[in-house]
Amino acid sequence: MQRAKRELVRIVRLTAGGVIVDETGKQKGRGAYLCRQQSCWTLALKRGALNHALRVTLTAEEAAALQAYAATLPETLEGTATSTPTGENLIEEV
Repeated sequence: MQRAKRELVRIVRLTAGGVIVDETGKQKGRGAYLCRQQSCWTLALKRGALNHALRVTLTAEEAAALQAYAATLPETLEGTATSTPTGENLIEEV
C-alpha cells in the first residue's frame, strides 16, 4: 500500500556517514520511508530491509537508535487493520 509522503518517516544514510531518522525530510543522503507504526519498523529491522534500501550495513548503535525510535510509535495506525505488514512494499524509496 502506498501512503502520502507526510504520513511516512524518512530514514537517511547521511553523506558524511551514519544512519538517522530524518523528521524534517531535508537531510542530504540516501533515504527510505517507513510508516509510523511499530510493526513496520520491527519487520524492516528484522528482515534487513533498511540495510538493502539504504545500501549500508547498520551498526549495532544505529539499529538500537532506530528500535528506540520505533518504540515511541503507535502499535497500529488509526483507521488501519491491526495486522502486521507482510513485507511486500514495506519500504518506500524516493
